[in-house]
Amino acid sequence: MKLLDEYISIFIHQTDLTLTSYIKKQLAPYNLAPEQNLVMMLLWEKDGLTQNEIAELLVKDKTNVARMLFNLEQKGFIRRACPKNDRRSLIVYLTEEGKQLGNHIIPLTEKFNELVKNGITNEELKELKRILTKISHNVT
Repeated sequence: MKLLDEYISIFIHQTDLTLTSYIKKQLAPYNLAPEQNLVMMLLWEKDGLTQNEIAELLVKDKTNVARMLFNLEQKGFIRRACPKNDRRSLIVYLTEEGKQLGNHIIPLTEKFNELVKNGITNEELKELKRILTKISHNVT
């Protein structure tokens, strides 16, 4: 189809939808949405990030991140705390349940990453990242 051949943005979007749909099904039994999983992955790597750091790392607006954190807090996966020296800043910590969730989700996401990279060489992955970075810079 001409539209897909000419508009790389549509092809990238469709690929993103396919990937998101797949991982959404994998995460569903754990009551975790794909975007929430991104937050959890950051916290499993480094617990105690501020809400602002999470927003910056995910390149998301603060309101969207606050909503995701509220939902994760309601599920019992995280807790937010105000440091004594800066009451405007919120620090996000994993709860024990959130830490335990990582034992299931981290292997699942690693398996998903391997599936996505299947048949793609390291050189091709580097080239893909280079091209996607270039596309991103073109529109920012």
